[in-house]
Amino acid sequence: MQENQPSRITGIGNVLVDVLINESDRFLSDLGKEKGGMTLVDNQDIETILTRTDQRPQVVPGGACCNTILGVGMLGGDARFIGNRGNDDFGNLFENSLKSCGVDPRISMSGSPTGKALSVITPDAQRSMFTFLGASVELAPGMVTPDLFENTAIAMIEGYLLFNPELMTAAVNAAKSAGASIAVDLASFEVVNASKDILDRIVKDDVDILIANEDEALAFTGHEDEQLALEALSEHVTYGVLKVGKRGSFICHGGHITQINPVSGKDAVDTTGAGDLWAAGFLYGIAHGLSVEHSGALGSACGYEVCQVIGAQIPEAGWHRIKDLL
Repeated sequence: MQENQPSRITGIGNVLVDVLINESDRFLSDLGKEKGGMTLVDNQDIETILTRTDQRPQVVPGGACCNTILGVGMLGGDARFIGNRGNDDFGNLFENSLKSCGVDPRISMSGSPTGKALSVITPDAQRSMFTFLGASVELAPGMVTPDLFENTAIAMIEGYLLFNPELMTAAVNAAKSAGASIAVDLASFEVVNASKDILDRIVKDDVDILIANEDEALAFTGHEDEQLALEALSEHVTYGVLKVGKRGSFICHGGHITQINPVSGKDAVDTTGAGDLWAAGFLYGIAHGLSVEHSGALGSACGYEVCQVIGAQIPEAGWHRIKDLL
């Protein structure tokens, strides 16, 4: 990285707290939920689901983009997060958690409850999400201005914002006006299927870094073959990323495909936040001028460590192991 070149990573996304429960496959099927992905619900739906489990929920700050930015902050990076929360205990927990991880919060506040995401974790460590967006959707497009992205190298724009096309467009335009590169994680196959038109346009015209897992890549490109899917993901962007779970990831840059091996070790306890923390390591590396290989390895280390715990918060010992790679 050149001297005086910014390395800040600024994220914009939904302010959510994660509510985590461990449950059976039967519990999930009785809810009529396909395993994986994310379903939008209202606050009462989450309360109803919680009455059907005898598990004690764990409550931690969450939201896909926030998980990524928290990871950047824990790596020691210059990190900022933009969003909207409610004036309640969950909102206070969220904002205080950002500050404690070294993240600069640019959080506005409104009268609705802070959003929450209920993650049902099944015995195979997969998580299926029920999300109440709450106050997070009250971030108005006019509130997203270029000054929020000042000195930003990479703007991480949450894929879930595609459900709000005006806000998504405002975020992309503000970040580009500030000179930032645009990174988008496709978030879930449901998001891709529901947002194909605007997603196609944004990827073609604005996105520099596009990240997807296998399900999201299939929904976006129509290709089951991994090489064809990666080529399609990479067609209009500088970095195209295909994450393939336990097998690692593939990164296409400048027409060259780099395979990133997974970190070998213990089986996953919970995959909540795995892709979000992978993005934290990878984007930190790219923003700091590391090679594709080194950045990808850092992403794999972050993804592995978060899978060793319930939720998306890597403990201090895990961060020490990750930082050894730097």
